[in-house]
Amino acid sequence: MGKVYLVGAGPGAPDLLTLRAAEILKRADIVFHDALVHRQTLSLAGRARKILVGKRSGRRSTAQAFINKRLIDAAGSCGVVVRLKGGDPTLFGRAQEEVDALRKAGVDFEIIPGVTAATAAAAELGMSLTRRGIARHVVFVTPRTAEGERENDWAASVLAADTAVIYMGAGLAEAISTELINRGKPKDTPLVLVESATLPERCVLHGTLADLPKLARRSGSGPATVLLGEVLKAALADSPVVSIPEIQAHLRRA
Repeated sequence: MGKVYLVGAGPGAPDLLTLRAAEILKRADIVFHDALVHRQTLSLAGRARKILVGKRSGRRSTAQAFINKRLIDAAGSCGVVVRLKGGDPTLFGRAQEEVDALRKAGVDFEIIPGVTAATAAAAELGMSLTRRGIARHVVFVTPRTAEGERENDWAASVLAADTAVIYMGAGLAEAISTELINRGKPKDTPLVLVESATLPERCVLHGTLADLPKLARRSGSGPATVLLGEVLKAALADSPVVSIPEIQAHLRRA
C-alpha cells in the first residue's frame, strides 16, 4: 500500500510552492490535480501520470466520492500518490472528506500545506491582514454551499471580524453586498477584489462594499478573492495605486 500526499499548490505562481511539496511531486507516481494548478508546477512531477479532477464554480466537475475512490485505488498500486490542490488543502479544499475516506480505508496519508489565497492577495496589495489598533480579528469565509449542505451563516462571521477574506465570492457579489449591508455592515467599508493573485494576469480592483457587484462585473474568469475591512483603508492610503488600468481590464474581458 502506497502513501497519499495532500499537497497545497499555492495560489498560482509555481515558485510559491514549498520545498517539501516540490520534493514530493518529483517522487510522485500519480498526481490527481485541480483545474487551476500551474503547468510549471505540474511539470515537477515529471515521472508521474497526471489526472485532472478539478472543480470550477458553475461548471461540471468530478464528484468528490469518485476522487476519494481514485485515491484509495491508486494507493493500492502506486508508492507515491499526490492529490494536488490549489492554495492550502485545509482551507475550502474538501481535504477532510478525502482524509476521512483514506483513514476509513486504512491508507497512510500526509498533508503538505500551501500558501492560501488570502495571504497571497494581501501580499499582492503590500499589506497585512492584521494591524495593531485596527485589525486583530481575521476571518476566512465562503458563502457557497454544495447541493444538499445546510446553509452557513457566513455573514455573521464577517460582521464580527475586523478583516474578512471571502473565497469564491465574485459570482455571488450582488448577494454578498446586499446581505452584509442589510445586516448593518457600512456600505462604505473598504474592499478589494484580487483576481489571479501572484500570476502575471492578476487583476486588482478596489472600492467599497457597495461597489462589489460593479467590481465583480469588471473582473475576468480567474479565481477571485474579496478582502474587506478598515485595515484596507490604511493600506491603500500608504500605497494608493493598486488597480490595473481600465484599458487593461477591458482587454482581458475581450
